[in-house]
Amino acid sequence: MNEKRYAIVLDTKKCLNCKACTVACRVENEVPHEDGAYRIWVTALELQGKFPDLHQDFEPSQCQHCQNTPCESVCPTHATYKTPEGVVLVDYDKCILCKACMTACPYDARFVHEHHKAIDKCTMCYHRLAEGREPACVETCPTKVRVFGDLNDPNSQVSKLLDTNRYYRLKEDRNTNPRLYYIIK
Repeated sequence: MNEKRYAIVLDTKKCLNCKACTVACRVENEVPHEDGAYRIWVTALELQGKFPDLHQDFEPSQCQHCQNTPCESVCPTHATYKTPEGVVLVDYDKCILCKACMTACPYDARFVHEHHKAIDKCTMCYHRLAEGREPACVETCPTKVRVFGDLNDPNSQVSKLLDTNRYYRLKEDRNTNPRLYYIIK
């Protein structure tokens, strides 16, 4: 099998909430600094423990690049589409800003990009992949929370991580079959 199937595996225990990933994403993809304009984000989860033994986890997230893509199936102009590798993209020229994809996405991973006059979202930095580069969020993370790779390659780091760790995916009950995997430690 030569076809690639891209995915990201996240080890959230390594996340420091430094936001290097969000800054790298904004710079790489020219994401505007407007309210609600984001391709990736980090959620601070509830504090755990009792003072002085407190602990807080963080959950980085983004478009889940679902195999069953509700955003694609509701798009009346086929502006949302999947690449052969499973990366979900938006053709700005076809987008009519009806926002049906925003309503259909259970992960709140889309926003209106005022400059493009279209809906925008994470692209896994698809433009970098042909150059053999990783997504900007993966490349810049100082603690290597995200690992990017090909699920169809049994020797890829993502395949090895999923073979040797328990994991979960966000909102699995929605049957979207996301391509972001969160390691359980």
